[in-house]
Amino acid sequence: MTTHICARQPLQPIRPSRLLAPRGVYAPQYDTDLLLRALGSEAVDQGSDLLDLGTGTGAVALAAARLGARVTAVDLSWRAVWTARLNALINRSSITVRHGDMGSVYEPASFDLVVSNPPYVPSPTRRLPRRGTAQAWDGGPDGRAVVDRVCAAAPRVLRRGGSLLMVHSELCRASTSVDRLAEFGMRAAVVDKAYVPFGPVMRERRAWLCAQGLLDTDATYEELVVIRAELI
Repeated sequence: MTTHICARQPLQPIRPSRLLAPRGVYAPQYDTDLLLRALGSEAVDQGSDLLDLGTGTGAVALAAARLGARVTAVDLSWRAVWTARLNALINRSSITVRHGDMGSVYEPASFDLVVSNPPYVPSPTRRLPRRGTAQAWDGGPDGRAVVDRVCAAAPRVLRRGGSLLMVHSELCRASTSVDRLAEFGMRAAVVDKAYVPFGPVMRERRAWLCAQGLLDTDATYEELVVIRAELI
């Protein structure tokens, strides 16, 4: 498997140019662009069935549809679902957008590719938010509450030889994700990374993250990684 490591290279936005991101829906940021860059390296065409877990605005789902994939996009937030549907309409793109949790909206072995930008920022409370914008980034005390669920869900819905692309912060340990995916019969590796300046959430939680030993006191950049895993 080829590994592409990009140290502090600027990310070039390749998301749809017309994309609504109303209040309460996660607006595409560096992690979205990193995931889109990884998607561009996949063999996605008109024969591909793709699942986008936690679609938000639908940016990644729409990019996959432009490549020809049959796309199913899922989100727990009704506001995100309606936003993704509206963005599909604006961009004249055909995607299926469903409301629901990971285990409630698809059949086993249904997809060739799963993509996900799950909530991954470590948060002081164990209970994940059930509404509001924080639902898109709060990942529990170690940032892995939803990441681990993606690791478990992907091999159930992928066809043999299918792949997962998942982006998250190094704060929740890429090596842990690689090991978890291996436990579920997937061959995984970090295939891309980028260092990006702290956004509002990281700046707000900086003191807590330092106190937890998750962040160096002089850190000003966050390391984002893309993990690619193939079902073998």
